[in-house]
Parts: sequence; C-alpha cells; structure tokens
Amino acid sequence: MSGYRGYLLSLFLLIVVYIFYIPDYHNLMKQKSTIQKLGYTPSGRLYKALVGEYRWFLGDYLSFKSIVYYGGKVEFLIRGRFDEVEYYNLYRTVETSVLLNPYNEDIYYFAQATFTWDIGRVREVNRILEYVFKYRSWDFKIPFYLGFNNAYFLKDYKTASVYYQKASELSGSPLFANLAARYLYEGGETALGISYLKTMIKMTRKEEIKKQYETRLKALEAIYEIEIALKKYQENHKDIPTLERLVELKYLTAIPVDPYGGKFYIDDNGKVRTTSKMAFLSHKN
Repeated sequence: MSGYRGYLLSLFLLIVVYIFYIPDYHNLMKQKSTIQKLGYTPSGRLYKALVGEYRWFLGDYLSFKSIVYYGGKVEFLIRGRFDEVEYYNLYRTVETSVLLNPYNEDIYYFAQATFTWDIGRVREVNRILEYVFKYRSWDFKIPFYLGFNNAYFLKDYKTASVYYQKASELSGSPLFANLAARYLYEGGETALGISYLKTMIKMTRKEEIKKQYETRLKALEAIYEIEIALKKYQENHKDIPTLERLVELKYLTAIPVDPYGGKFYIDDNGKVRTTSKMAFLSHKN
C-alpha cells in the first residue's frame, strides 16, 4: 500500500513539474532571446513544498529562463533603456532559482554581474551569495565576490577583509590574502592585518608566495608605525601633520620606506597612504 502511495505521489509531482515547466520551456525554446515578458515568479519556498525533490530540475530551468530573458534585452540595455527590463520579476526568478538549487553556479554568476552593476542592488545580491555559500562552501569565488561587493560598492572594508580571508583559505591564492590585509588596513584595522599576514607566512610553504606576504607585511608595519606616531601627535595637537613634521618633533625617528617603491603620506582626513597603493610600481615581485 505504501508503495502505491509513493507511486501516486511521484505521479503527482511529475504532473506539477509538467504544468510548470514543459509548456513554458517549449515556448521559450521557440522564442529564444526574443522573449519580452518574464512575469512574476512565486516564492521558492512554495515551489519547494510543491515539487519536493524535483526542485533541482525546476531551479535549473528558472536559471535558464532568467538568462535567456536577459539576453533578449541586450539591445535595450545598450541603448540605456533599463526601464524595459523587468528587474523586480527577474530578481524574484533568480532568487527562487537559488532557493530551489543553490548548487547551480551559473545563476549566482548572473546575479553578481547583473544586479550589482546595472541597478546597484548589492545587498540583495550579497544575500543570494551568502545563501549559496552555505551549500557551495568549497567555492572560493563566492567569498571573493562578497569581499569585492563590500569593499567596492558598500565601502565596508572590515566585512570585505573577512570574506577575502575566506577566499584565500579556500583557494590558497596570495592575491586574496593580500586583499584581506589591505582592507583590514582600509577599515582601520592595520594591527589585525599584520597579525593575519604573520599567520599566513607561518602557514605558507612556497617561498614565492611567502615573499609576497612578507612584502605586504613590511608595508603594513611601516603604516602602523606612522599611525602610532600620528596618534601620539594628535594627543597634543589638533592639526594633521606631514611625515616630515612627525620626524622633526621626534614622533618618528625617520620616514619608513615603502617596500613597493612608493612614498608614504598622510591625507587630508588623517589616513596614512602610500603613492604605490601597495602594488609594485615599475618592477615585479
């Protein structure tokens, strides 16, 4: 009897999938990129309750549908007619696709490329990426995108550094480690960036990668030395000094050397900067 019920349940689910998927898929394949209307997509939770284990299949379909729809709007986008795109419905479709199948990497690539740059919906994309990362916990690209979104769009450098650290740990790439250290510095956490790099140096076996960490470490240590001197200066003065002034008043013994070949300075907001922006100017590492 239980087997018969299982058969009926499977048959019901197949019918539901057919209703939601086959007719729309047939029309979509006929129209391809000429499709103009996307329409409203119900909640992913509703779909999950209806189709059960077939949600992966439906999630892939909604991902495909979103990308094809957007491809049909390229001509409008080139002409700057963003109002021709059903962005709200498109986001709902993408969000539902992710809820149904968070393992499909195409859809989070698409969300990152579309909603951040086109209409600035960075926080919404971050929510999608954070959800996907719970399932694709091995995928370093997700924390990399989250780090970039927080640093570039939201100016949240502390959060960016956390995600870059995760990307570094998952990928083993020194690029992400250096970015993490940089955004710890940008977020006013230079000392934490120094500690992070020292830990990475101890853990790294390849000498080439270790040298990159060591160079970034020297730069952050030099910045931190200036920051400490600047803090002591501002305990007694209200202005923002030059580095030469700090040396003149013995807050610094000498202006530190930037290992990247640039020159350190203090900007109008009292932030220690370097003309190299912590990247080699005219020679390779």
